[in-house]
Amino acid sequence: MTFTETSIEGVLIIEPKVWQDDRGYFFESFNKRIFEEAGIAADFVQDNQSCSQRGTLRGLHAQANPFAQGKLVRVIQGSVIDIAVDIRKNSPTYGHNVSVELSAENFKMLWIPPGFLHGFATLENNTIFSYKVTNLYNKESETGVLWNDPQLNIDWGLKEEEVILSEKDKVLPLFSDFESPF
Repeated sequence: MTFTETSIEGVLIIEPKVWQDDRGYFFESFNKRIFEEAGIAADFVQDNQSCSQRGTLRGLHAQANPFAQGKLVRVIQGSVIDIAVDIRKNSPTYGHNVSVELSAENFKMLWIPPGFLHGFATLENNTIFSYKVTNLYNKESETGVLWNDPQLNIDWGLKEEEVILSEKDKVLPLFSDFESPF
């Protein structure tokens, strides 16, 4: 596995070694020892999976302490633009984001530690998105920011009229009105 640092400390792009032949492919999507050697000592407690149509945008979300979550995300089928926004108040990259295309074809994964907003936009129909988290979901600890906040200026890889949002995500606050719990 290759672990590549991004422009924001703590967020890593992970590229597994993939063995392919006439039968298909095989790769390790997680190996506790290898991840610990790369500095990710995560205790994953839950796996989640979603299937979405092109244009679905889920985010930007976070869980506040004591339910903050680290996430290891990847795509099983299709492709997404995956976004992590630094909301650690004392971080030199507070408010900055990392954007990575994750797909079934490139096998890339993204490690997002606690202290980040997270979201993704699906670029293909029937995209299956999978993520491991380090803490259980808690509704009262949920927080977030509006996906198209002008201050964040995120390129989601979609036209605004293509975006499909949940009712909850349509009413998230702007970043300027957001009080980070980190």
